[in-house]
Amino acid sequence: MNNDKREASAENNGNNSRRSFLKALGIAGTAAATAPAALAETSAIAAPQYLNLIKSHSSTAANDKVRMALVGTGGMGIGDMQTALMVDGVEMVAACDLYDGRLRRAKELWGDQLPVTKDYREVLERSDVDAIINGTTDHWHEKISTDAMRKGKHVYCEKPMVQKVEDGHKLIKVAKETGKVFQVGSQFASSLLIAKARELMKAGDIGELVFAEAIYDRHSAMGAWQYSIPPDASPQTVDWDTYLGSAPKRPWDPLRFFRWRNYQDYGTGIAGDLYVHLLTSLHCITGSKGPNRVYSTGGTRYWKDGRDVPDIQLSIYDYGKTAEHPEFNLTTRSNFVDGGGGNYLVRIVGTEGDLSLGFDSLTVHRNKFPKAPGMSIDNFPKDQKELFIKEYAKLYPPHPELEGPKELKYAFPKDYKGDRYEHFVNFFNSIRTNAPNIEDATFGLRACGPTQCGNMSFAQKKAVSWDPINMKILGAV
Repeated sequence: MNNDKREASAENNGNNSRRSFLKALGIAGTAAATAPAALAETSAIAAPQYLNLIKSHSSTAANDKVRMALVGTGGMGIGDMQTALMVDGVEMVAACDLYDGRLRRAKELWGDQLPVTKDYREVLERSDVDAIINGTTDHWHEKISTDAMRKGKHVYCEKPMVQKVEDGHKLIKVAKETGKVFQVGSQFASSLLIAKARELMKAGDIGELVFAEAIYDRHSAMGAWQYSIPPDASPQTVDWDTYLGSAPKRPWDPLRFFRWRNYQDYGTGIAGDLYVHLLTSLHCITGSKGPNRVYSTGGTRYWKDGRDVPDIQLSIYDYGKTAEHPEFNLTTRSNFVDGGGGNYLVRIVGTEGDLSLGFDSLTVHRNKFPKAPGMSIDNFPKDQKELFIKEYAKLYPPHPELEGPKELKYAFPKDYKGDRYEHFVNFFNSIRTNAPNIEDATFGLRACGPTQCGNMSFAQKKAVSWDPINMKILGAV
């Protein structure tokens, strides 16, 4: 999850350390399928262990060129396409957006010869498009992705995969019917840190899982989705009617177009934007298919700008016992006015240690649970004290054991390109070799479905049940 915060350009400006890091690295990660090894864990903690890829990507490079089109050339779309073009054998052939200025910007970035349009259907009709990046608003994800796959295009779709759970089931069906690669753009799934954490988890380094917590705080206007609005924004430069799509009809409002994440009609709030990343990380590490109950609360504390989603949200997720993990609980928190300067953390706690993942590092703490419970016998009378000590010594005789390091840290090498880059490598590898997709539609729905339960819980002030196997909202409880 290092540079994952790669919420790409626009929202990335807000958190300096986080954004600059991911801006430089592109994104982070390898996949569990190609899980890299770390250098030997020899020291107690002193210097961090630097994670390295165990193979180059030459085998997946340009034997077959993949021609890409970008649908939605906003901050995330630009960041995604720039990262995709870092991978060998990838070419950009078209761009689409509903705002004239973004189409001009696409030509500035990728050349005057680039074909651009406001109608995504024109992109899908092009014979020279093999795959698209769907960087549109949440309420357009399903429609554009479905149309693309039915036109024979592979799809890299930004998270959350869908705005509504029922749309997720449609995408699962269409991906299966068409055989096209559909990958959700929650790049933590391909993170090198996530792969290492999964390896440590499976090895039992922290004992049995009991609890997890995730934090994604911000302290900036950009981080709170107060995106800049271009001076020429108007019904003449924006195709407003098309933008509304399945959303309720409204008169032109530049805030709802350029700051769409602030409105339920087009986005999914904090839960859909950020908690999907956190659940993606947790599910990759633990192998979980998801929680069975969610409770969420919060409110609008500072950004009283007309938005109808909270700027602080806290959620509790109950995970039942499965073949992959014991019963445990997850808490998530996101605060868009964090005077502490912002924070990011995914922490997984076991009976004998924990895993803490930040933007660019993984820290492992190990505290083996002692077999002997200890004694609290000072208040015993002398005879009882002596008898207790005698029996205690029989039950727990001294047994010297070697002590390993209490803390280990893992970090990226300086030349690491980041998890978004790795996520695209995995996407293109699936296209070229038909290899299993690292984050398909089923995984995507299991990551975003529970966050939609959280939004329902926030609105209804009740816990909401979720079926992680069949991926269905069961309702308030």
